[in-house]
Amino acid sequence: MTTVAVVGGGVAGLAAAFDLASANGVEVVLLEAGDRLGGKVRTGSLAGRAMDLGPDSFLARRPEAVRLCTELGLADDLVAPAATSAGVWSRGRVRTLPAGQVLGVPTDPWALARSGIVSALGAARAAVEPVLPGRPLAEGSDAAVGRLVGRRFGREVAERLVDPLLGGINAGSTDALSVVAAAPQLAAAARRSRSLVRGLRGAPAAAPGPVFLTHPGGLSVVVDALAARVDELGVTVRRSCPVEAVEPRAGGGYRLPVPGGGVEADGVVLALPAPAAAGLVAGAAPAAAPTLAAVRAASVVLVGLAYRAGDAPPDPVGSGFLVPRPERRLMTACSWASAKWAHLGSDGMVRLRVSAGRVDDLRAMAMDDDEVVERLRVELEAAVGLSADPIDVQVARWPDGFPQYAPGHLDRMAGVQAELDRALPGVALAGAALGGIGIPACVGSGRAAATRVLHRLG
Repeated sequence: MTTVAVVGGGVAGLAAAFDLASANGVEVVLLEAGDRLGGKVRTGSLAGRAMDLGPDSFLARRPEAVRLCTELGLADDLVAPAATSAGVWSRGRVRTLPAGQVLGVPTDPWALARSGIVSALGAARAAVEPVLPGRPLAEGSDAAVGRLVGRRFGREVAERLVDPLLGGINAGSTDALSVVAAAPQLAAAARRSRSLVRGLRGAPAAAPGPVFLTHPGGLSVVVDALAARVDELGVTVRRSCPVEAVEPRAGGGYRLPVPGGGVEADGVVLALPAPAAAGLVAGAAPAAAPTLAAVRAASVVLVGLAYRAGDAPPDPVGSGFLVPRPERRLMTACSWASAKWAHLGSDGMVRLRVSAGRVDDLRAMAMDDDEVVERLRVELEAAVGLSADPIDVQVARWPDGFPQYAPGHLDRMAGVQAELDRALPGVALAGAALGGIGIPACVGSGRAAATRVLHRLG
């Protein structure tokens, strides 16, 4: 039997273990430092309903998560959002995102002007984007999203539309966010034309169907089903089992020191945050470790709030709203979850998911739970007039939970994997640090790592 160790029991690690254990003649050991599987996927209970306190959905137009749910027999249970419109708390009130925007980039100047999200001067500046001189983004090159958009549309659009959307997804700053890693759709448009408006209008039509999907029982249902399938395939799962290093054995393969002993393996999948992976390979692959260790991460606090229907105003703009940096708020986004997902509002309750924290804003992490909740409640009253006391509150903290993709990130990660192939053959990376924080990206990276290891072991 060939033995492969998977280090990390998040979505990427579980997906890798699933594929490895499905191969003939492979024994799999999954080592998780914590006491639970699923990584940032965590479903809690808010006012008697299951509600996600990590990611609450996944992109349906990327195939990896849908395909996995199909394999697990869960595809027919998936649901799409009931509300898809969203807004931005900008210039004094919550305003609906303009029609025609793509990842915050406006393609209709009149819709942008009517939205009021930017000033009249900001809208006029954005309107001239199609005729501005410039060059398409060169093949093989990368750029910061904020700087790319700011040059074409002006800083107001970059700060009040694109940064709250793309920066919010990554809990980062678009001025330091790789367009290739975080917004490949924009990168393709920038390569297609010097004008982002023209480049986006020339993009292939999106596939029909919902953009997002989730499980009404919470995404932990998917993780639990995957963990059960991994167990059925005979994977040995060891929780509360941190790995200290990846050490090459003299006769080939690896030894992974763990509390109370060690695990012997022919191949290894490292489904870990980049700095943690750096620590494990520093001794045997010193050229790879510094690049991994240099990947920054942002910390986020997510607060779930539940209200009786009569105590809360109607949802202001459908699925929720984003908060730009210039507003100087603690809140970065509010998802009106009971409007976004029918199953969270079918009992008449109003449920919200409110987030705080960016890579350069650690205020929420420095506050205790009560302080964060009180501050966010004050801001909710200012934004939408919600002043009632919630009947239930849940707080989830995600320290260093959002890796940051600086320009050139994908090339650097490819270089790290190439160095591991040289110094530690049969060791492969997986997880959000590679270049995608979403569930489909993590599933894809785990399965790709499994394929890489199997190919190497022949």
